[in-house]
Amino acid sequence: MLVECYDERGAEVYEIIIKQIFQDLVLGPSVDDLRAYVNPDDPVFVLAIKMKKTSKAITFGEVANLSYVKADDITRIIIDNENYLPNILKQLWKRFSRDEIYQPNRYQLEIEGNHVDLETIVIDDPHSNLQRRIYDAIFRILPEGFKIIKDMSTDDIIAVVATDELIADAWIEKANEYIAELSGK
Repeated sequence: MLVECYDERGAEVYEIIIKQIFQDLVLGPSVDDLRAYVNPDDPVFVLAIKMKKTSKAITFGEVANLSYVKADDITRIIIDNENYLPNILKQLWKRFSRDEIYQPNRYQLEIEGNHVDLETIVIDDPHSNLQRRIYDAIFRILPEGFKIIKDMSTDDIIAVVATDELIADAWIEKANEYIAELSGK
């Protein structure tokens, strides 16, 4: 972790704030490295965070068996991994009303019609979940009045430039430097 600031005490304070927020959100193990630039004279805050690699996205078909029963015109879903049941229900409720989903027992769901195409729907994406948690941390870290934010994130590096004025080119260059450092280029 590197926090750049001309004021040494200010850098220490921001480092403490960042560590505390990461600890509160249990993000420490999910982050490889971090770069921050703070300059109170030019109201700017640049933050770049490199995420650790996550497991691949989980599709409906990987945690449940879907079959169409033509005689009853019902798609029967047998849950293989109960841990994903809340995510499965959440995805189904986006597509169907709760009344359309019949759950005769804990491991079985039924939907009227042929819906075996649901197999390809992503029900859990650790990468986007981690990104969402990191953005949450960033918005907690940013100074209160900094409402102008430029998101410069790449695939595994989340980077933002925040200010309460117009964003200067030098600040964007600083963010690009951090992105290059963190990506090893």
